[in-house]
Amino acid sequence: MFRLWAKEFKGGRMVRDTVVCDGGDDTRTHKIFRALDEICYDFDLSKPIWLDSTVTEFKRHSKTRFYQDNFVDSIDFDYLEIQVIEED
Repeated sequence: MFRLWAKEFKGGRMVRDTVVCDGGDDTRTHKIFRALDEICYDFDLSKPIWLDSTVTEFKRHSKTRFYQDNFVDSIDFDYLEIQVIEED
C-alpha cells in the first residue's frame, strides 16, 4: 500500500490534511502524481508546479512543500506539504 499525506499550513498551523491511499501496481512516480491530483481536487487547488528545488527535496526526504511560487493561481495559505508515509 502506498500512502501520501498532504497538509495545508497557514500562520504556522495545520489548517487541513488528508491521506491518499493507492494499492495499484503503478510506479512510485505515477502514484505520487495521481495522489497529488486527488489532493488538489479535494482541496480545490490548481496543480502545483514541481520546481527543481521541490523535486530535489522530495527525492531526498520523500517530503516537500509547495509555496506560492509553485502555484499559478493565488493561494490563501502559506504552503502545502506532501509526505510519503507508507510504501510497499
